[in-house]
Amino acid sequence: MATTEDDRLFSMLLYLLSLPFPILGPLLIWLLKRDNSDFVDYHGKEYFNFLISFTIYGIVSSILMIVLIGFVLLFIVGIAALVLTIIAAVKAYQGEQYRIPLVIRFINN
Repeated sequence: MATTEDDRLFSMLLYLLSLPFPILGPLLIWLLKRDNSDFVDYHGKEYFNFLISFTIYGIVSSILMIVLIGFVLLFIVGIAALVLTIIAAVKAYQGEQYRIPLVIRFINN
């Protein structure tokens, strides 16, 4: 699939805007560009699958704080989310359809 510079830029912005604005920034880009670009649509779905999955992992980690293992798990989930977001942004800008590991596919690509 051939991607344009704009497709790659908006796909990267999906991930970068998720750092300060986890829902609103990526949602606006995805809703505005998904009909015009299959590449942006793919990364929008991938991001929201990632967001839902890591929210679930964070909730489970928070519950496990009762038995103290949750403190370590929550730290690991947070670091993994940050690192995977940066990797996904770089891959999107390179024009790759990157599948983020550990993500449950709620929204089908």
